[in-house]
Amino acid sequence: MSATRAADAADDFRGPLDIARAATVVLDGRDTVVGWSPAATELLGFGAHEAVGRPLSAFLSPLPAEGPLPAASDRPAGAEPPRASSLGGAAGPVGPARPGPGPPSGGNEIRLARHRDGHELLVATTVCPLAGGTDGTGGAGGLGADSPGRVLVAAELGALRQWESRLALLQGLATQSPVGLAIYDTDLRLTWSNTAYEREIGKPLAEYRGMRADELYSGGTFVTPGYPKTLDAVMHHVIDTGEPILDLHFQGIPPSDPGTEHLWSCSYYRLQDADGHVFGVCEDAFDISDRQRAQQRLALLVEVGRRIGTVLDVVTTAEEIAEVTVPEFAAAVRVDIARVTVMSGELPATGSSAAMDLLRVGEHSVDPAAADAAEPLYPGAPGSPADRYPPVTYPPGSPQDRSLASGGLVLDDNVLVVPLRVGGSVLGLVTFVRSPRPEVSDRPLSRGPANTFDNGEVALADELAARAAVCIDNARRFTRERSASLALQRQLLPHHVPPQSAVEIAYRYLPSDDVTGVGGDWFDVIPLSGTRVGLVVGDVVGHGLQAAATMGRLRTSVRAFAQLDMAPDELLTRLDDLVGQPLDERPGTRDGAASDAYDELTTGATCLYAVYDPVSRRCVMARAGHLPPAVVHPDGRVTFPDLPAGPPLGLGGLPFESMEIELPVGSLLALFTDGLVEARDHDIDQGLDALGRVLGGPAASLEELCDRAVSELVPDATTADDTALLLARTRQLDEGQVAEWELPAEAMTVGRARELATRQLGTWGLEELSFATELVVSELVTNAVRYGGGPLRLRLIRDRTLLCEVADTAHTSPHLRHSAEDDEGGRGLFIVAQLVQRWGTRYTPAGKTIWTEQAFPPVEFG
Repeated sequence: MSATRAADAADDFRGPLDIARAATVVLDGRDTVVGWSPAATELLGFGAHEAVGRPLSAFLSPLPAEGPLPAASDRPAGAEPPRASSLGGAAGPVGPARPGPGPPSGGNEIRLARHRDGHELLVATTVCPLAGGTDGTGGAGGLGADSPGRVLVAAELGALRQWESRLALLQGLATQSPVGLAIYDTDLRLTWSNTAYEREIGKPLAEYRGMRADELYSGGTFVTPGYPKTLDAVMHHVIDTGEPILDLHFQGIPPSDPGTEHLWSCSYYRLQDADGHVFGVCEDAFDISDRQRAQQRLALLVEVGRRIGTVLDVVTTAEEIAEVTVPEFAAAVRVDIARVTVMSGELPATGSSAAMDLLRVGEHSVDPAAADAAEPLYPGAPGSPADRYPPVTYPPGSPQDRSLASGGLVLDDNVLVVPLRVGGSVLGLVTFVRSPRPEVSDRPLSRGPANTFDNGEVALADELAARAAVCIDNARRFTRERSASLALQRQLLPHHVPPQSAVEIAYRYLPSDDVTGVGGDWFDVIPLSGTRVGLVVGDVVGHGLQAAATMGRLRTSVRAFAQLDMAPDELLTRLDDLVGQPLDERPGTRDGAASDAYDELTTGATCLYAVYDPVSRRCVMARAGHLPPAVVHPDGRVTFPDLPAGPPLGLGGLPFESMEIELPVGSLLALFTDGLVEARDHDIDQGLDALGRVLGGPAASLEELCDRAVSELVPDATTADDTALLLARTRQLDEGQVAEWELPAEAMTVGRARELATRQLGTWGLEELSFATELVVSELVTNAVRYGGGPLRLRLIRDRTLLCEVADTAHTSPHLRHSAEDDEGGRGLFIVAQLVQRWGTRYTPAGKTIWTEQAFPPVEFG
């Protein structure tokens, strides 16, 4: 502040009616003007020579009872001034004041003044009698009536009111302001403080006047970056530089509230007199603890929203709850979730603690001593299977038990238990524990009372738990849906491929949907009659659960058609007809989204089907819009057969064609989907070349080849499309395992066939099967002779079961039926069905083959 500004401020504090600056008129006993000050000339325009000797009424008059009044300089437009008013006392002069000059001590009166230019103005006046003068009634107090008797002091009413407003402001700052004000001298000792500051200290001013600031707030510190940390340093800086400092945050413990940290917003500015001499520093301090605490709560909610629910996992979410709230909100946090929610994603039963089986899945603490109040009665035993997520049981009447029973939060001393509610269900509990000991931290603001929760914090805990419950419920739903999806996937894909005599098998499956773990690609290995095996891979458009369900329907259809011993081209034709059937015949809702999704996913699906015969070493295959297989010959040469492509399933219009190739023993047949060889950074041809290099490498087991192919073609086990790989290394049945005869279609052939079969069984050491086999051969050959045409072919195969096949040139198939009591025939095939494990018909271009399978006697494996 400049010296001129300081001098003006000092004049303002003297007031408009101060005799040193106000308009002063000296009156005699007859109210005649005998003295006129320059300030009176400035106020009314009359000079002293014009005013002296004239009556006071020529210049001032009482307020009229009626009529308009001139506006006061500080009065709002349209407002009427009071007709008669006193400011600070009764109207008119009061008892005698002390003699001598100085500000009047009596009251003052509002009068109407006339300016020399003719306009009127309102003035406030006060009268002070002179020592030894008249009393204003004409009586003498030692002097004559013409002697000076009184001094009238006048000022413009607006100026007086402005001055009184300033005084009211100072009085308010000293007694009513919520901002703490204190003045420190240059030695930083307190000289004055207002009422708010006294409340902070908890003592009257007289008891701490003269103390230093660092003595009043020992241990306190400034936490605003870029400024000194101590009160002494900040105040010395202001005194030395004269630069005011605004809104510094000071953290400390006030004497009136020991044990609890507060935060103040402090401002400092230097104090100096009108001559510029520095005599101290003023401190303005306002307690912003509540505001900062509200900001902290809001920040905690924001942090909770940012850090909780980052993954769809119940346990991870529970751990995030505990980590984000310690130590900002509590000294210890424990999260207990229902076992069914953690393990299977189901909603738990509710009603009491006995109805819920809780697991401790999240826990975090900065003070082990704070755990006592929240420790369960029966924790999980170390080393038990549930040690990772120990089960917890709370005793009856505990805060947790009461919370589970009521479904609401429970506050018990320094323990706050909040249920994780979703709808009408409780998924678990969150237990917040405050430390029972006061603690002073270096954080900007403490958590309030160290051993309790206020109403705002209880509401905050409820909001935190509500948000956490939503995240846990989302994770729970995901867990349930993913479990269902994986169960569906396990059921739809072959999780165990039984050993095959025809081929050695290895496979890999990688879904692109790493969230649900399911996709639309599939593969299958289907045992067929005559020790043959069917190999199939397919690709459904899309990913996820809907694609997996569609894949399951197609896989089931392929298996059903394959069991009918259909040729590959015929099987794909039937499958194409199934996919392309009219909308009203498709599975799912006829006019809803399910039908649209089914149509979208099935149309355009691709499939490759191959059948390998280990007896002839012939492989017949056909494809519907799928990539051809890779064939690795025993010498390591890799080829991709020029297999007719055929249209994708559901498009129709074009036939499917089969190709038959002969595979040497030990050849490798690789069936795969495009997700293995196609990627964003290269095309399919590059992927096929890479696959050929992997498969044609040094001889290795099929499992090693699968791992090598996946690691090189899908490096991070992540791909934009589902990936399926099926490897089959071909085998051939030994000549001693197969016996085959060509017979004429004559009646005598039946006996010859029985004899040949019985002799071969003896060679194989299967005499125990001779009786059943004779009956089977006799019935099948008899039917072929009677209803078919020659020549006939009888074949016995000794594999994992005994296979018997009878082929003829007819295309009619026998049917199993139950004969009536009076029927003379029709029981032969029924008897055959009772003697064998399976039987069926396989059609060939030359006719048909009726086949049966019989299990070996138990002694074979004993």
